[in-house]
Amino acid sequence: MPKFQYSARDTGGTLVKGMIDAPTRKEALRQIGLKRLRPVSVSDSGGGGAAPSAPSAGFTRAESGGGASFSKRVADKFAGRQKTFASPEGPVSASGLGRRHRLPFLRSLADLVSSGMPVGDAVRLLSVRLKDPALRRLARLLWEKVSGGKSISEAMADTSEVFDRSTIYLVESGEATGNLKEILNRLVVYFEEQKELKNKIVAALAYPILLLFVACGVVLFSVFFLLPRLEGMLTALGGQMPTSTRMLVTGADFLVQYGLLILGGIALALLGWWQWIRTESGSLTWDKICLRIPVFGKFLLTSDVLQISQTMSVLLENGVTTIETLRMTENVINNGAIRLSFGEARQKVAEGWSISAALQSTGYIPQIVLDMLAVGEDTGNIVYSLKQIADMYKKDLARRLQAFIGILSVGVLMGVFLFVGFIALAIISAVFTMSTSFGR
Repeated sequence: MPKFQYSARDTGGTLVKGMIDAPTRKEALRQIGLKRLRPVSVSDSGGGGAAPSAPSAGFTRAESGGGASFSKRVADKFAGRQKTFASPEGPVSASGLGRRHRLPFLRSLADLVSSGMPVGDAVRLLSVRLKDPALRRLARLLWEKVSGGKSISEAMADTSEVFDRSTIYLVESGEATGNLKEILNRLVVYFEEQKELKNKIVAALAYPILLLFVACGVVLFSVFFLLPRLEGMLTALGGQMPTSTRMLVTGADFLVQYGLLILGGIALALLGWWQWIRTESGSLTWDKICLRIPVFGKFLLTSDVLQISQTMSVLLENGVTTIETLRMTENVINNGAIRLSFGEARQKVAEGWSISAALQSTGYIPQIVLDMLAVGEDTGNIVYSLKQIADMYKKDLARRLQAFIGILSVGVLMGVFLFVGFIALAIISAVFTMSTSFGR
């Protein structure tokens, strides 16, 4: 039976090397996973022949004549590119990388890991195969970390320009449970849903924003071109301007004289607000304020409850302890106020409280969620309850988003129509007054 030499990491992150008998490389990977190890590289030792050579640029190569391993075939296929990668190009920079590169990279990584390739080999392959220069540079940046002994989650943590906190912790949980394939696929689905949601928001707001720009154009044309001429003609004719026209002219004069000061004041206020929310106390206070905003606050709470239920269900289902699950889940909560109260609940669970009772003390989690969690704890099937909560809140989030977009769209449209209507009234009144003056 063929022998496979492997290197892998245990749950504590220690590098383990060994030999395993298996009919195929896929079976060898399965047996390594059963030992609660995360494969780094696996190579065919040739059934007891010569020992494999040292890994070259992250891929191991078999030296037997009885069939090349997958890693060897990949290394041979991309031999020319490996030389280019190994050439002195200086350190790989994260400059220009951002959140927009997260989904396409995770999609490519998930495809390779789902096919049975160890994550280290997958990252190395992507660093030479990806056609997009930015994605290839991201893969090279991660490979430098992974080949230096770090796990993929630690490498992602060093590339925070691309990977957010929740992604890093979920990948860490996948490594800890040996279920990285499912985690990566779940992340891809989640980010694709987010992208689709953003596209819907952009499409829904496109028409109101277009109307807003048209209204601004009408205002500028009226303030700087039409109204001064009408005012001059009415003054020359000795006519009295209507009340609506006087209000518009007064407002236009005010904007002309103090417009720059107003814009400067708004810019300074926004800068001060930005500096304030970057502080710990300011950020916490602002997050609490956001939760009290009608419609928008409910939307934020629904989003975080959905994130909590999805994360906890994945972690508990894959064997992570309750306290560790709560620790990881705490780090994926976006709102600082909810995150702080969730951390206090985690401490209570460590002291012996039930999860539902501890979360009830936060004051943020809805009662229906607490009731479903309590039922799950009583029946010993809390993962099923969490999945039900996630499904329910996914639908609720879609409804709230649709309502939020509808309210915002109607508000913008009404504001634009009323403002443009007022300008039209002022101009028509002035024209009517001017024509009456001509008639006399």
